[in-house]
Amino acid sequence: MSNLHELSQRLMALDDRITACMKCGMCQAVCPMFGASGMEADVARGKLALIDNLAHEMIQDPEAVADKLGRCLLCGSCQASCPPGVQIMDVFMEAREIVNAYLGLHPVKKMIFRALLPQPSVFNLAMRVGAPMQGLMFRSTGAPQGTVCAPMLNFMLGDRHMRPLAKKPLHVRHGALDERRQPGGIKVAFYPGCMGDKMYVDMAEACLKVLRHHNVAVFMPKGLTCCGIPALSSGDADGMVKQMKVNLKALDGADFDYILSPCGSCTSTVKELWPRYAGRIGAVEKRKADQLAAKAMDINAFLVDVLKVQPAGTPAGNATSVTYHDSCHLKKSLGVVSQPRAVMAANPAYKVVEMAEPDRCCGCGGSFNLFHYDYSRKIGQRKRDNVVASQAEVVAAGCPACMMQLEDVLSHNKDRVRVMHTVEIYAESLK
Repeated sequence: MSNLHELSQRLMALDDRITACMKCGMCQAVCPMFGASGMEADVARGKLALIDNLAHEMIQDPEAVADKLGRCLLCGSCQASCPPGVQIMDVFMEAREIVNAYLGLHPVKKMIFRALLPQPSVFNLAMRVGAPMQGLMFRSTGAPQGTVCAPMLNFMLGDRHMRPLAKKPLHVRHGALDERRQPGGIKVAFYPGCMGDKMYVDMAEACLKVLRHHNVAVFMPKGLTCCGIPALSSGDADGMVKQMKVNLKALDGADFDYILSPCGSCTSTVKELWPRYAGRIGAVEKRKADQLAAKAMDINAFLVDVLKVQPAGTPAGNATSVTYHDSCHLKKSLGVVSQPRAVMAANPAYKVVEMAEPDRCCGCGGSFNLFHYDYSRKIGQRKRDNVVASQAEVVAAGCPACMMQLEDVLSHNKDRVRVMHTVEIYAESLK
């Protein structure tokens, strides 16, 4: 923190924002972390009590404060259920930023968030070099989800089952796209996100296939990088702002009607967080971020609300059963609920069946999965049990991070359930 006066001002502002908390405990019933640990300190009410005394706690034991604040998925379930409407997610991220600034950013995080990710050419090169070398460390799990694991790296990664890096990322397959808009037609900027570009490339390709089927021109420039939510969730707003600045430059000056992403987390970051933090760069960037936010849209919502994609009607007699997981950012931040289901139902070869607790957090939580993998797996197991109980052959989601988590928990249990993106299902019905 640059000075104590700034620190005290920010702490006072936090105090003002949490006074509305009634300590009613409604957050306790919906918090996935509390469900896994049973600890009051892990529920929103407990963390708000910690933040209420943040100055004293930071002086006493700042590392413990950082750990307690980090034991949260930022899923937004508490905020969505809060009777007085406390903006809990904003408070938590601000508190993480204050504590992070007080402690100083870990050197590894500083390298990733402020040096690697703001330089997409370096980031892309690192991933391309790593892709062909995966065979040295990773081996197949033999699970139906096609996941790999790295036993030699369990000390660092845990016993994760994950999707391998794509041999050829999306930006290499297509280069920079700037398709000509058809007369009277629509043109969109396509933001695949890190995972859509480097891991779930087939999912991103399905999105491009669907857009072209509907005669939508696509703009996908070089130089896109991470949206910044991993950095911000880790308390590094400076890193997030650096990454956002790179994306604003890459998208600047182009003519498009919407900016679409197949990732609920990326979409909510562009729509809600970029305008909030762009003012730290300057007035020009703030205006650009506001303009992009007005155009930002989840691809499922675009297909249904703009292109008017509708369910196909009665599914075929031998239709594949698919159940849907409501990603936290997609439902709780963006309010996108019915559209992904309509997109899947547009393919008559699939029938949608509902699982129990479809909007219960899957346990990924971005960096939460990295630093609290044991709890992430425990929370994910509840989601896996609901998926399996639905007897669906496929589970779909509208966020690649959730897809990664679902693949992990299903793979560990050797469940024969495929994991797909909603748009992949619709794309299968198109020639």
